[in-house]
Amino acid sequence: MPIEVNRKPRESASAMLRRFSRKIQLSGVLLSAKKSRFKNKEESKNMRRVGALRRENIKKERRRLDRLGLLK
Repeated sequence: MPIEVNRKPRESASAMLRRFSRKIQLSGVLLSAKKSRFKNKEESKNMRRVGALRRENIKKERRRLDRLGLLK
C-alpha cells in the first residue's frame, strides 16, 4: 500500500517532508520493514528445553549463593 503526500500550495519542502515522515510512522510501514529485515530462525524444541534448564540452574545457584551470603 503506497503512501502518497502531495505538496499543498505555498507549502515548503521541509513541511511536506515532515508530513510524509509522520504519515509513514503512523501507518506502521517503517516498523514492519525493520522487523522483516532479518529473519530469525526458530529454535528447536530441544534447544528451548536446554535453555530453560540452564536458566533454572542459574536461578537455583543464585538462590543458594544468596542464602550463604556470598551474593552481592
